[in-house]
Amino acid sequence: MSGLDVLHLQCHLGTETLAFARRGARTVGLDFSEASVMAARGIAEKAGLDVSYVRADVYDAVEALEGRRFDVVYTGKGALRYLPDLERWADVVARLLRPGGRLYVVEFHPLLNALGPKPAPGEGPELLLLHDYLGGSGAVHRDATHTYTDGPAVEGATDSYEWMHGTGEVVNALLGAGMSIRRLTESDEPPWPRWPRMVWTAPGWWCLPEPRIPLLYGLPASR
Repeated sequence: MSGLDVLHLQCHLGTETLAFARRGARTVGLDFSEASVMAARGIAEKAGLDVSYVRADVYDAVEALEGRRFDVVYTGKGALRYLPDLERWADVVARLLRPGGRLYVVEFHPLLNALGPKPAPGEGPELLLLHDYLGGSGAVHRDATHTYTDGPAVEGATDSYEWMHGTGEVVNALLGAGMSIRRLTESDEPPWPRWPRMVWTAPGWWCLPEPRIPLLYGLPASR
Protein backbone atom coordinates (compact mmCIF):
# COMPACT_ATOMS: atom_id res chain seq x y z
CA MET A 1 0.00 0.00 0.00
CA SER A 2 2.97 2.31 0.61
CA GLY A 3 3.38 4.86 -2.16
CA LEU A 4 0.05 4.13 -3.84
CA ASP A 5 -2.65 6.69 -4.59
CA VAL A 6 -5.82 5.47 -2.86
CA LEU A 7 -9.35 6.88 -3.08
CA HIS A 8 -12.06 5.95 -0.59
CA LEU A 9 -15.50 6.65 -2.05
CA GLN A 10 -18.39 7.45 0.31
CA CYS A 11 -15.90 7.59 3.16
CA HIS A 12 -18.32 9.02 5.77
CA LEU A 13 -16.24 9.75 8.91
CA GLY A 14 -13.07 8.43 7.29
CA THR A 15 -12.19 5.81 9.89
CA GLU A 16 -11.38 3.22 7.23
CA THR A 17 -9.68 5.90 5.14
CA LEU A 18 -7.13 6.37 7.90
CA ALA A 19 -6.08 2.72 7.65
CA PHE A 20 -4.75 3.29 4.13
CA ALA A 21 -2.84 6.39 5.24
CA ARG A 22 -1.30 4.46 8.13
CA ARG A 23 0.05 2.00 5.56
CA GLY A 24 1.81 4.73 3.65
CA ALA A 25 -0.72 5.42 0.90
CA ARG A 26 -1.41 8.89 -0.49
CA THR A 27 -5.04 8.86 0.54
CA VAL A 28 -8.15 10.80 -0.48
CA GLY A 29 -11.61 10.37 1.03
CA LEU A 30 -14.77 11.56 -0.74
CA ASP A 31 -18.25 11.98 0.70
CA PHE A 32 -21.31 14.06 -0.19
CA SER A 33 -21.95 15.14 3.42
CA GLU A 34 -20.25 18.36 4.53
CA ALA A 35 -20.71 17.37 8.18
CA SER A 36 -19.03 13.99 7.58
CA VAL A 37 -16.11 15.54 5.71
CA MET A 38 -15.55 18.10 8.47
CA ALA A 39 -15.64 15.38 11.12
CA ALA A 40 -13.28 13.18 9.08
CA ARG A 41 -10.78 16.01 8.77
CA GLY A 42 -10.85 16.48 12.54
CA ILE A 43 -10.30 12.77 13.18
CA ALA A 44 -7.37 12.65 10.74
CA GLU A 45 -5.80 15.71 12.36
CA LYS A 46 -6.06 14.16 15.83
CA ALA A 47 -4.50 10.96 14.47
CA GLY A 48 -1.64 12.93 12.93
CA LEU A 49 -2.32 11.56 9.44
CA ASP A 50 -2.15 13.40 6.13
CA VAL A 51 -5.45 12.63 4.39
CA SER A 52 -7.25 14.83 1.86
CA TYR A 53 -11.04 14.93 2.03
CA VAL A 54 -13.31 16.16 -0.75
CA ARG A 55 -17.02 16.89 -0.46
CA ALA A 56 -18.84 15.68 -3.57
CA ASP A 57 -21.53 13.32 -4.78
CA VAL A 58 -19.94 10.04 -5.85
CA TYR A 59 -21.37 10.49 -9.34
CA ASP A 60 -19.47 13.79 -9.61
CA ALA A 61 -16.18 12.37 -8.33
CA VAL A 62 -14.26 12.62 -11.62
CA GLU A 63 -14.98 16.34 -11.93
CA ALA A 64 -14.55 17.03 -8.20
CA LEU A 65 -11.12 15.39 -8.25
CA GLU A 66 -10.21 17.26 -11.44
CA GLY A 67 -9.46 14.15 -13.46
CA ARG A 68 -6.99 12.68 -10.97
CA ARG A 69 -6.54 8.93 -11.25
CA PHE A 70 -5.74 6.37 -8.58
CA ASP A 71 -4.02 3.02 -8.13
CA VAL A 72 -6.77 1.81 -5.79
CA VAL A 73 -10.41 2.79 -5.34
CA TYR A 74 -12.14 1.40 -2.25
CA THR A 75 -15.79 1.43 -1.26
CA GLY A 76 -16.82 0.09 2.11
CA LYS A 77 -19.59 -1.52 4.04
CA GLY A 78 -23.05 -0.04 3.54
CA ALA A 79 -22.18 2.37 0.71
CA LEU A 80 -23.78 0.90 -2.40
CA ARG A 81 -27.29 0.81 -0.96
CA TYR A 82 -27.39 4.61 -1.14
CA LEU A 83 -26.76 4.65 -4.90
CA PRO A 84 -29.74 4.36 -7.28
CA ASP A 85 -27.67 3.69 -10.43
CA LEU A 86 -24.85 1.13 -10.23
CA GLU A 87 -24.02 1.30 -13.94
CA ARG A 88 -23.26 4.99 -13.60
CA TRP A 89 -21.25 4.29 -10.42
CA ALA A 90 -19.17 1.62 -12.17
CA ASP A 91 -18.42 4.00 -15.04
CA VAL A 92 -17.21 6.62 -12.55
CA VAL A 93 -14.96 4.05 -10.85
CA ALA A 94 -13.44 2.99 -14.18
CA ARG A 95 -12.66 6.62 -15.02
CA LEU A 96 -11.03 7.16 -11.62
CA LEU A 97 -8.63 4.24 -11.96
CA ARG A 98 -5.31 4.25 -13.75
CA PRO A 99 -4.74 1.46 -16.29
CA GLY A 100 -4.11 -1.64 -14.19
CA GLY A 101 -5.66 0.02 -11.14
CA ARG A 102 -7.84 -1.95 -8.77
CA LEU A 103 -11.24 -1.52 -7.18
CA TYR A 104 -11.98 -3.17 -3.84
CA VAL A 105 -15.60 -3.53 -2.78
CA VAL A 106 -16.35 -4.79 0.73
CA GLU A 107 -20.09 -4.68 1.16
CA PHE A 108 -22.91 -6.07 3.24
CA HIS A 109 -24.50 -8.96 1.42
CA PRO A 110 -27.91 -8.21 -0.09
CA LEU A 111 -29.28 -11.21 1.80
CA LEU A 112 -28.49 -9.41 5.07
CA ASN A 113 -30.34 -6.34 3.81
CA ALA A 114 -33.32 -8.48 2.76
CA LEU A 115 -33.64 -10.07 6.19
CA GLY A 116 -35.57 -8.25 8.86
CA PRO A 117 -33.94 -6.45 11.81
CA LYS A 118 -33.60 -7.90 15.28
CA PRO A 119 -36.85 -9.41 16.62
CA ALA A 120 -39.26 -7.11 18.41
CA PRO A 121 -40.18 -7.90 22.03
CA GLY A 122 -42.25 -11.07 22.15
CA GLU A 123 -41.13 -12.31 18.72
CA GLY A 124 -39.15 -15.49 18.14
CA PRO A 125 -35.56 -15.72 16.87
CA GLU A 126 -36.54 -16.67 13.29
CA LEU A 127 -34.91 -14.84 10.41
CA LEU A 128 -37.58 -13.41 8.13
CA LEU A 129 -37.27 -12.19 4.57
CA LEU A 130 -38.95 -8.80 4.74
CA HIS A 131 -37.31 -6.87 1.89
CA ASP A 132 -36.36 -7.49 -1.73
CA TYR A 133 -33.03 -9.17 -2.49
CA LEU A 134 -32.99 -7.93 -6.08
CA GLY A 135 -33.09 -4.32 -7.18
CA GLY A 136 -35.32 -2.72 -9.76
CA SER A 137 -38.38 -1.92 -7.68
CA GLY A 138 -37.29 1.58 -6.71
CA ALA A 139 -36.18 3.11 -3.47
CA VAL A 140 -36.93 1.70 -0.03
CA HIS A 141 -38.21 4.52 2.14
CA ARG A 142 -37.36 4.57 5.82
CA ASP A 143 -38.51 7.03 8.48
CA ALA A 144 -36.46 6.57 11.62
CA THR A 145 -35.23 8.79 14.42
CA HIS A 146 -31.95 6.84 14.80
CA THR A 147 -29.20 6.04 12.30
CA TYR A 148 -27.08 2.89 12.22
CA THR A 149 -24.73 4.49 14.76
CA ASP A 150 -25.25 4.56 18.52
CA GLY A 151 -25.49 8.35 18.52
CA PRO A 152 -28.39 10.52 19.66
CA ALA A 153 -31.77 10.66 17.98
CA VAL A 154 -31.97 12.49 14.67
CA GLU A 155 -33.77 15.82 14.79
CA GLY A 156 -35.66 17.25 11.82
CA ALA A 157 -35.17 15.19 8.64
CA THR A 158 -35.76 11.53 9.49
CA ASP A 159 -36.53 10.23 5.99
CA SER A 160 -33.95 8.14 4.15
CA TYR A 161 -33.96 6.18 0.91
CA GLU A 162 -32.02 3.04 0.01
CA TRP A 163 -31.78 0.88 -3.09
CA MET A 164 -31.39 -2.89 -3.13
CA HIS A 165 -28.62 -4.32 -5.34
CA GLY A 166 -28.09 -8.06 -5.76
CA THR A 167 -24.54 -9.33 -6.21
CA GLY A 168 -25.28 -10.05 -9.87
CA GLU A 169 -26.18 -6.39 -10.42
CA VAL A 170 -22.87 -5.27 -8.93
CA VAL A 171 -20.84 -7.74 -11.02
CA ASN A 172 -22.65 -6.90 -14.24
CA ALA A 173 -22.30 -3.14 -13.69
CA LEU A 174 -18.53 -3.51 -13.32
CA LEU A 175 -18.22 -5.81 -16.33
CA GLY A 176 -20.26 -3.36 -18.37
CA ALA A 177 -17.78 -0.61 -17.47
CA GLY A 178 -14.93 -2.70 -18.83
CA MET A 179 -13.64 -3.94 -15.48
CA SER A 180 -12.26 -7.43 -14.90
CA ILE A 181 -13.62 -9.28 -11.86
CA ARG A 182 -10.81 -11.02 -10.00
CA ARG A 183 -12.95 -13.04 -7.58
CA LEU A 184 -16.02 -12.88 -5.34
CA THR A 185 -15.77 -13.94 -1.71
CA GLU A 186 -18.74 -14.38 0.61
CA SER A 187 -18.46 -14.34 4.41
CA ASP A 188 -20.84 -15.12 7.27
CA GLU A 189 -19.13 -12.57 9.56
CA PRO A 190 -20.21 -8.92 9.62
CA PRO A 191 -18.43 -6.47 11.96
CA TRP A 192 -21.38 -5.97 14.33
CA PRO A 193 -24.07 -8.19 15.92
CA ARG A 194 -27.11 -7.66 13.68
CA TRP A 195 -29.16 -10.19 15.67
CA PRO A 196 -29.01 -10.92 19.42
CA ARG A 197 -28.03 -14.58 18.99
CA MET A 198 -24.89 -13.81 17.01
CA VAL A 199 -21.63 -14.90 18.65
CA TRP A 200 -18.21 -13.28 18.84
CA THR A 201 -15.60 -14.81 16.50
CA ALA A 202 -11.83 -15.15 16.80
CA PRO A 203 -11.11 -12.35 14.25
CA GLY A 204 -13.26 -10.04 16.40
CA TRP A 205 -16.39 -9.95 14.26
CA TRP A 206 -19.75 -11.77 14.62
CA CYS A 207 -21.60 -14.71 13.12
CA LEU A 208 -24.78 -16.71 13.51
CA PRO A 209 -24.29 -20.11 15.16
CA GLU A 210 -26.69 -21.39 12.49
CA PRO A 211 -27.53 -21.29 9.66
CA ARG A 212 -24.35 -20.24 7.88
CA ILE A 213 -25.45 -17.64 5.34
CA PRO A 214 -23.56 -14.89 3.50
CA LEU A 215 -23.75 -11.57 5.32
CA LEU A 216 -20.74 -9.81 3.80
CA TYR A 217 -18.88 -10.08 0.50
CA GLY A 218 -15.63 -8.87 -0.99
CA LEU A 219 -15.08 -8.17 -4.67
CA PRO A 220 -11.77 -7.02 -6.17
CA ALA A 221 -11.81 -5.85 -9.79
CA SER A 222 -9.25 -4.29 -12.10
CA ARG A 223 -9.29 -1.87 -14.97
